[in-house]
Amino acid sequence: MARTAVIAGVGPGLGESIARKFVAEDCQVGLFARSAEFLESLAADLGDDALAVPTNITDPEAVEAGFREVRDAFGPVDILVNHASGGAWKGLQDISPDEFEQTMRVSAQGSLLCAQEAVDDMLADDGGTIIFTGATSAVRGRGGALGFSAAKFAARGMAESMARELGPEGIHVAHVVIDGQIEPPQRRETQPDRDRAEFLDPDAIADSYWQLVMQDRSAWTLELDLRPHVEEF
Repeated sequence: MARTAVIAGVGPGLGESIARKFVAEDCQVGLFARSAEFLESLAADLGDDALAVPTNITDPEAVEAGFREVRDAFGPVDILVNHASGGAWKGLQDISPDEFEQTMRVSAQGSLLCAQEAVDDMLADDGGTIIFTGATSAVRGRGGALGFSAAKFAARGMAESMARELGPEGIHVAHVVIDGQIEPPQRRETQPDRDRAEFLDPDAIADSYWQLVMQDRSAWTLELDLRPHVEEF
């Protein structure tokens, strides 16, 4: 039976890799992001099992409408990937209150709104999976990136709280710490013979996300940290 997934925050790179992996594993995938042009191009490439849903995930009405569109096309949602993030890369003295608030709205509030929509489907069915994309800044604040670090800490706390609340209901909540730089799409295209040890491969990360979906309920992962291999590690 095909699963229905929503990936919130799909762009070139890891978001696209997750979408491709899930479709390859017979999922039907709703693609959420604000960039309609990229989403439509990716959905067309992925075929009938992908649906472009241009969505501002900080807007409750837009999120509700987006999930309704996915349900109408594919049925109840079994998998949610909270992948969207953003932030002004500024420190304490430079970031404005508006910039800080917007960062929190995307990473924390957006994840909250999407999770609230998805969980109703999962509770009514046989559970599901919610995955948060984290970063090094979710466990160790980054200098000069106050808003980004605060938002990633918030999302990590949400994941841990939700895991304890929803685990007994059959919903697997996991947080993935991306501890390193993800290989940019343009580098993959222009440097096919590159040394890849210093970067995380987005396709390999997507494989790990799928493994989280497939884990047995007796041995769920709460937090998974991924980093590139470097000899001095």
